[in-house]
Amino acid sequence: MSLSAHIVIQRGALPVDVTFEVQPGEVLAVLGPNGAGKSTVLRVLAGLARPHFGQVRLDGTTLDDPAAGIRLPPHRRPIGMVFQDHLLFPHLSTVDNVAFGLRARGASRESARAVAAGWVARMNLSDHSSSKPRSLSGGQAQRIALARALAGDPRLLLLDEPLSALDARTKLDVRADLRHHLADYAGATVLVTHDPVDAMALADQLVVVERGRVVQVGTPVDVSRRPRTDYVARLVGLSLLAGMAQGRSVVLDSGATVQVAEASSGPVFVAIRPAAVGLYRSRPDGSPRNVWPATVAGVTPYGETLRVDLDGQVPLTADVTPEAAAELDLVLGAGVWASVKASEVAAYPA
Repeated sequence: MSLSAHIVIQRGALPVDVTFEVQPGEVLAVLGPNGAGKSTVLRVLAGLARPHFGQVRLDGTTLDDPAAGIRLPPHRRPIGMVFQDHLLFPHLSTVDNVAFGLRARGASRESARAVAAGWVARMNLSDHSSSKPRSLSGGQAQRIALARALAGDPRLLLLDEPLSALDARTKLDVRADLRHHLADYAGATVLVTHDPVDAMALADQLVVVERGRVVQVGTPVDVSRRPRTDYVARLVGLSLLAGMAQGRSVVLDSGATVQVAEASSGPVFVAIRPAAVGLYRSRPDGSPRNVWPATVAGVTPYGETLRVDLDGQVPLTADVTPEAAAELDLVLGAGVWASVKASEVAAYPA
């Protein structure tokens, strides 16, 4: 079971052109901001949108090939799909909602309900077998939507922002359940999300899409450690700078210099964690090899700390405690000095 896709489609003013592969048992997350083309990709895979060029193949079977005039309709595609707003049938019970896909494929009512009951039990919702969707919580409804998608043993599972409609507490529980069920699923899974936490927690591979184009591909660890665009860097909480490496110095496009621990040459990206940035009201003494003047451009709560955005030749983000922020008087427009140890700077080829 494997999926290979090259999807080219025009959606309004946005040209979408993405390519990826998903191996058996693998979860691939398509991650990107709103309007990047993620949902369009999912609609093509589901057969709900017609690509203008490219090819989609699942287990050697062509689902879409505009050049050859091939387009398999949605009802003939061996897929299961989970939407962000569940889309359960309000007049059907929990068991009948799960059994619906099996019944649509020709299974008898008795056999479909038997399979559905098994899936409802796997979701720990047997006590709600006869309940209608209106009596279920958001988390319970999403579990039933997942059971309905998996009950037909699809070769491809499509997840469209499956956790975005849930509150924070419910999201944690449903994410853990989803990870458990995906680990047992033998087919290919494509998850579309704008939430980096969902992507990092659930996916084996990430495809990052911006403005209809793939900008980075890799494992969650690779992408989080070595972002290649500002969007990805902000998602994982890093400051990303571009420059030219000359030994252990990197000359940024702004003309400022960043000292790094390992020598390299040529175009590089420089990534700096907010926790590695020290802030001072006057230029610090001592041995930091990277010291730059900066201006406070924004201060926002971030967990138990404050995240401080800094403007200057070296734009950075720093995390400080509320006590330190008060002591440094970190108001908008305040001048500060920022320092980072060379050992805390990650540099890698651009």
